[in-house]
Amino acid sequence: DTILSNECKQSMCDFVEAQCALDILDWQSDYDALFERGRNLSLLLFEHVHGESRDRGQAMVDLIEQYKLAGLAIDKNELPDYIPMFLEFLSTQDRDNTKAWLMDISHILAVLATRLEERNSGYASLFNALLEMSQAEIDLTEIREAVANEEADYTNEAIDKVWEDEAITFGGSATDGGSCPSSTTNAKPTAKQ
Repeated sequence: DTILSNECKQSMCDFVEAQCALDILDWQSDYDALFERGRNLSLLLFEHVHGESRDRGQAMVDLIEQYKLAGLAIDKNELPDYIPMFLEFLSTQDRDNTKAWLMDISHILAVLATRLEERNSGYASLFNALLEMSQAEIDLTEIREAVANEEADYTNEAIDKVWEDEAITFGGSATDGGSCPSSTTNAKPTAKQ
């Protein structure tokens, strides 16, 4: 019973060889540029499903419970939906459970693989391998079309836009000075004695 195709195995081997040929700092820089800039390639599973909503918190609590049932304890500073953590959990599961869990997240894996392919990253081979292991039937044509139409969220301009502060106003028309009367206009001169 073969889990991965020869093509998939070769693609992962090529990726590992290419990464091992890099200087470790270049590898780290490449990784950070991909996964730490913007949200499109976030390695947090539930960010792709729930974004910043409260539902993400409950989903993480539920996942922590699954980890505990598998005998895994995570540090309070670790996020359970971090894909490497999730894969560590899957390593404790039998083949059928692993396949079922991967099938549950197959759409996320497919989107990440497609986004990585768009950026010509060898990391796509790892996500494609997980997707192949899931044996999920995903319409990649539809996903590729959607990804091709996405705006890049990793450029400096896109990152600045996300972090751009909104103008702060205090009351009605703070910009024209109408809501904050001057204390000097109401002050009465005091007589010297």
